[in-house]
Amino acid sequence: MAADAPGTNLGPVAWPPAPIRTERLVLREPEARDRAAVIELFASPEVGTYLGGPRPRAELERSVPAVPGRRPGLFVVELDGAMIGMVTLDRRDSARPGHLGPDAGEAELGYLFLPAAWGFGYTAEACAAALGWFAGALPGEPVVLCTQTANDRSVRLAAKLGFTEVERFEEFGAEQWFGVWSPVTPPG
Repeated sequence: MAADAPGTNLGPVAWPPAPIRTERLVLREPEARDRAAVIELFASPEVGTYLGGPRPRAELERSVPAVPGRRPGLFVVELDGAMIGMVTLDRRDSARPGHLGPDAGEAELGYLFLPAAWGFGYTAEACAAALGWFAGALPGEPVVLCTQTANDRSVRLAAKLGFTEVERFEEFGAEQWFGVWSPVTPPG
């Protein structure tokens, strides 16, 4: 299936890619066995701190499909056979603030991890792998990231991944940090 699916346009990228393996993790397409972890992720008060709060578990039980989140740009992050989070690469909505140029539509990195997986470097490892895949699939294309400035962990992670601050702005009632990552292109 091409990545030009409705709602996500990563361009001429074959989807899904083969699972991406890192030293400790596997980034792969969602499967039915991930449903309980997806519900836990979105119902978590800790995860929802900078995202408008947790969603009600009963609502999630009703609305999350049997195979949650299967779409181009969404990787489930697996550790020892179990989902611990997800990494997304989507096109940033042109109506939102924070863009590199007037054409908007930049690829944007997102991530959510279960609190039990925090503090072990899994998010950095998974995001670096997803960015590496993206750089190979769409050579030379930059990726943006937006997070609340109050989310110190996320701002530190952005810097660790090589994102450079472009601007700050107000959105969702909070100051946002907006940065860009550009893949290194070998000299031609």
